[in-house]
Amino acid sequence: MVGNEYLKKIYSGKTVLVTGHTGFKGSWLSLWLDQLGAEVVGYSDKVPTAPSHHEILELDLKSIAGDVRNLELLTKTVEDIKPDVVFHLAAQPLVRYSYKNPIETYDTNVMGSLKLYEACRKVDSIRAIVSITTDKVYYNKEWNYGYRENDTLGGYDPYSSSKSCMEIMTASIRNSYFNLNEYGKSHETLISTVRAGNVIGGGDWACDRLIPDLVRSVIKNETVSIRSPKAVRPWQHVLEPLYGYLLVGARLVSGEKEFASAFNFGPISRADITVQDICQRFSNVWSGFKFEIDEDHAKNSHETKFLQLDSSKALAQLAWKPVWDDDPFSKTFLWYREYYENGKTISNNQLSDYIKAISA
Repeated sequence: MVGNEYLKKIYSGKTVLVTGHTGFKGSWLSLWLDQLGAEVVGYSDKVPTAPSHHEILELDLKSIAGDVRNLELLTKTVEDIKPDVVFHLAAQPLVRYSYKNPIETYDTNVMGSLKLYEACRKVDSIRAIVSITTDKVYYNKEWNYGYRENDTLGGYDPYSSSKSCMEIMTASIRNSYFNLNEYGKSHETLISTVRAGNVIGGGDWACDRLIPDLVRSVIKNETVSIRSPKAVRPWQHVLEPLYGYLLVGARLVSGEKEFASAFNFGPISRADITVQDICQRFSNVWSGFKFEIDEDHAKNSHETKFLQLDSSKALAQLAWKPVWDDDPFSKTFLWYREYYENGKTISNNQLSDYIKAISA
């Protein structure tokens, strides 16, 4: 059985540590875990944007201010709260920022993750670690079909490369300290990585992301510059991969060690949609929106033109499937319109609608 009732049986009463809980994905995940009855503890160095979905939600959870690179504080946090489950989302998540700040990017995404694992090794309570990476961990060959979990890892830019390094490092940590052959003997911790990207939804205000850039341009009555109009990405609503992450965590908590591996989560039924297509859709629902193509950037910069994921493994092994695959854009646009035009935050309503869809 899958669906929200299954998740509630697993997570209710569990202590769950979420690193990066103040970010876009982390705030939505914290909201869902809170509704599942989990005792959520967040660990993050700062609130990354203003406005902030995390602050708007005003969830009643314990929040610890700390950098994921701070081994001493991480260790104290993990030892104090003794989590059952860890969802690791804390990261430097932006591609363009990584070009300007490569040392910070690698230090946060690779060494920060390693320090979290080191902290987790010292606590016996942890049954599951789910580490979030990205669809960009694959060595991109501009294939017109989706990448599978066993395809070659790579990464052109520092961000993508750092996440690929994190995947390799995580596999090494699993083999070295959380070895599946030793599960139930020398340890009881299972670790997985989950890969998704180009996630959209209400409450994202990060820089250099398409939907937030479109929204900001309308609010400021500016023309937004589009860098890669023909680029195709695995666009999906934020709740789709989060459902997958929760399913993976539930399987690990249940001691099913065959799920201690990598999983892709991406759209499966939608036709290719380009950046320019999304801009056209946005202009249809929000009057006053104006955009232009940055021809110089499109000609002179490296950017992957085609990227898709093969989610067959998640469909077959987890019984996961996207339920808002047909149109994640209208739900995303609606969230921002309600927020800016009516002063409403509809995150709880949208989560409720999504839960009904996966439970149908």
